[in-house]
Amino acid sequence: MSVRKIGLGLGIAAWMLLAGITGGAGPVLAEAPAVTEDPPFRQETPRKKAAIVIDDFGNKMQGTEDMMELPVPFTAAVMPFLPTTKQDAELAHSHGVDVIIHMPMEPVKGKRSWLGPGAITTDLPDDEIRRRVIAAVEDVPYAVGMNNHMGSKATADPRVMRIVLEVCKERNLYFLDSRTSGKSVIGKLCAELGVKTVSNQLFFDEVYTFEHINKQMKRFKTLVDKRDVCIAIGHVGPPGKKTAFVLKKSLPDLKDRVEFVPVSSLVQ
Repeated sequence: MSVRKIGLGLGIAAWMLLAGITGGAGPVLAEAPAVTEDPPFRQETPRKKAAIVIDDFGNKMQGTEDMMELPVPFTAAVMPFLPTTKQDAELAHSHGVDVIIHMPMEPVKGKRSWLGPGAITTDLPDDEIRRRVIAAVEDVPYAVGMNNHMGSKATADPRVMRIVLEVCKERNLYFLDSRTSGKSVIGKLCAELGVKTVSNQLFFDEVYTFEHINKQMKRFKTLVDKRDVCIAIGHVGPPGKKTAFVLKKSLPDLKDRVEFVPVSSLVQ
């Protein structure tokens, strides 16, 4: 056979292989992978957020150190004009914890002596309310916001709360409505004055027993499942160690489905 014919035969064989034509069980060239479109873009659902607030710092109350060991970020509400006001605010700040002023305000029921010094009461004239709020702001270092200590009567009084919130506006503080009254005017006035605000949804420990605090923790978990944002308040003082124990035990189980943040991350 001539070289020319051999070369022609090899050329045909090569063409057949390239075309995927074989004479039986011979080798077949692999197919090119199918062209596919990129998978559709899927935006991740934002994680739910929750904020824990601990009230009543400022008097070296039971549970103060325990709360600093909580396994999630929280917000420390420090009462003004008390023996360890500055010490507790500095302690919280040193742990990277947001500080707010826990402003004592008049309740519908209860003794005024329960409020502590510098309380806002509805019988005070405008200038004295303003003076007391400014003094409280200046007494609590590192404060980024304010909430009410008690205050079921004061927070329902438009005159009183307008003055309080005007000072918050001037000092660039948000206001957390602790919701001790269903008649609170805080939300309406904050919207009018342009003060950032949020509201509490649950108290862990208004009754000082493990049974109650655990029951409230179950309610908190239900709220977390139902809401995109949830705020709950606990306390140092008589229930402090019990509340800290329940929080330390229960909160880590929630961290896979909720992001714990300071209240300052939630204000609008």
